[in-house]
Amino acid sequence: MVFSTLVAATLQLDEKKVSTAIEFFDDGATVPFVARYRKDATGGLDEVELRDIQHRYEYFKELSERKETVIKTIEEQGLLSPELRKQIDACVDKVKLEDIYLP
Repeated sequence: MVFSTLVAATLQLDEKKVSTAIEFFDDGATVPFVARYRKDATGGLDEVELRDIQHRYEYFKELSERKETVIKTIEEQGLLSPELRKQIDACVDKVKLEDIYLP
């Protein structure tokens, strides 16, 4: 899953700026640090935008982990069809994922 693409599309921001911000977050940088000292690299994203990027990034990482768990569980039950796999892979919302998994 390409997180920067999803985050950029969700927040309607430039993907390159989002990708750069995510790299800083993965390296342990904080939102205030990136906003203050890495403006040139992030294209001038402010703290609000950076915080939104960080939250959406974490959301999509958690969603990806949950998808892996759901797929593994359904596979173990022998109920994973190609159609169901496509639905799970295409899901970008935790609630919808749980709705798919529930039955």
